[in-house]
Amino acid sequence: MNKIEIRTVNVTRYVTPLREGGSLPAIVEADDGFLYVIKFRGAGQGKKALVAELIGGELARAIGLKMPELVFMNLDNSFGQSEADEEIQDLLKFSVGLNLGLHYLSGAITYDPIISTADAMSASKVVLLDSIITNMDRTARNTNMLNWNKELWMIDHGASFYFHHSWNSWEKHANGTFPLIKDHVMLERASELEAAAQEIKSLLSDEMIDQIVDLVPDDFLTEISDSIPPEEKRKVYATFIKTKIANIDLLTKEANDARK
Repeated sequence: MNKIEIRTVNVTRYVTPLREGGSLPAIVEADDGFLYVIKFRGAGQGKKALVAELIGGELARAIGLKMPELVFMNLDNSFGQSEADEEIQDLLKFSVGLNLGLHYLSGAITYDPIISTADAMSASKVVLLDSIITNMDRTARNTNMLNWNKELWMIDHGASFYFHHSWNSWEKHANGTFPLIKDHVMLERASELEAAAQEIKSLLSDEMIDQIVDLVPDDFLTEISDSIPPEEKRKVYATFIKTKIANIDLLTKEANDARK
């Protein structure tokens, strides 16, 4: 298995905010010359959203879904000082340090369930992935997918793993199903759930899950609000995902029942 590596880049230019996102992500340029959509540590859900984005995005990539490259992004304190908009100024000030970015797909359009296309296997993988990571934010109102070069691309998994907002409930969530899947934008097209489940099980080995979870830096896992060590949190995320994979037949049945 090839080792997964996440590059680290430095933000060199703040280009424009993306105001359609509730957490005010932005397009920025980095010192490698590329544009990225940066997700800020100082936004509403804080560093937990960055953890969910990183783990969810790399799980999507591991099961063969298209996902923009994820990078760690260093932001220094010079950007907030020169920003005129007070809301953005505060966001930049509270986000100094390590953030997370997705490679910007220039010209991509938001996935529209009415006019966009997606094959049944991809749709089935997306549905099951979101059941595994408890992603409540892939509905017709907010699809969090793009069409780019006539292909389906995943973005924004920051609302996933909602158990981490209350760590004492993680085992209950790990062993449960995901009733919110009934609202999933891809459910109607997900006609190959059983085949997708088998492929996901074969691709998401324990070793792969551990490798993805180990990508999360200690900085993202350290919170003033709790004293749980980063390594213990990594074990919880990994065990949560492995438990969901072990129960993927239940998730598949739940999604199939919701399709009817």
